[in-house]
Amino acid sequence: MVRPAGEGVSESVATGDEKMTQAQATTWLLVDGENIDATLGGSILGRRPQPDERPRWDRLLAFVERTWGGHARGLFFLNASTNLPMTFVQALTALGYEPVPLSGPADAKVVDIAIQRTLRALRERDDDVVLVSHDGDFVEDLAPLADGERRVGVLAFNEFRNTGYAALGGVTFFDIEYDAHAFDAPLPRIRVIPIEEFDPTQFLR
Repeated sequence: MVRPAGEGVSESVATGDEKMTQAQATTWLLVDGENIDATLGGSILGRRPQPDERPRWDRLLAFVERTWGGHARGLFFLNASTNLPMTFVQALTALGYEPVPLSGPADAKVVDIAIQRTLRALRERDDDVVLVSHDGDFVEDLAPLADGERRVGVLAFNEFRNTGYAALGGVTFFDIEYDAHAFDAPLPRIRVIPIEEFDPTQFLR
């Protein structure tokens, strides 16, 4: 069954068999937390994010389940080469994620390597996949998964997503703030507004 793809959240009419299949589907949410944190701090806030300014990670799992149905399983990849942040790891576990702490040489991008290997391993399965990252290092390994036989998504800040993802067919793009509503307060972003959503009263203040 070919599943829909595109930009943002979309709705479609499903048959009884399709609804049953979607209800049974598993979506793997692969989170590159370092990349999201670095983009939030360096490109949006211009400083290190405070704890209450970071994403509410449980909302990403809930968003995927609400949007695509089925069960979302989150893998949160961490660079633990110098230390293991046990408090954060315990919090992730309580939120329903499986933390993936990694170590390696100082010059090794251990999180990237692990996510790339996970994307390759998923080729042997028919599960759906949502990548939470802006990093272009994953484009090559995500491409074979976008074969029309599964749903594939990228969840990030849309304006900072690597342009290589736009060339992939069969990928749905979600914004971590506007679609998944992962933040408690609006971020200082300049949003490109689809004309059908433009409301002049938001600017005439």
